[in-house]
Amino acid sequence: MTSTTRCESCSMPIESGRYCEHCTDEHGTLQDFDTRFEAMTSWQQRSHPELSRAQVEADTLAFMATLPAWRDHPRVVAPR
Repeated sequence: MTSTTRCESCSMPIESGRYCEHCTDEHGTLQDFDTRFEAMTSWQQRSHPELSRAQVEADTLAFMATLPAWRDHPRVVAPR
């Protein structure tokens, strides 16, 4: 079964809803920006250890700017 729906917070394929299980708390509510930003930068740093923390953060903010959940967030909009 192929899903075309993507999490609005991280772009992971999901079957339904707006957000995946990694981006929500135990009540199904979207986690706050700082929690998601740290999780996403940590994942990116593990995936690309050759990159500096500053580069990983810049790349993560650029990626988050493409996602419906974060594109209007002040921390994402500011670096544009």
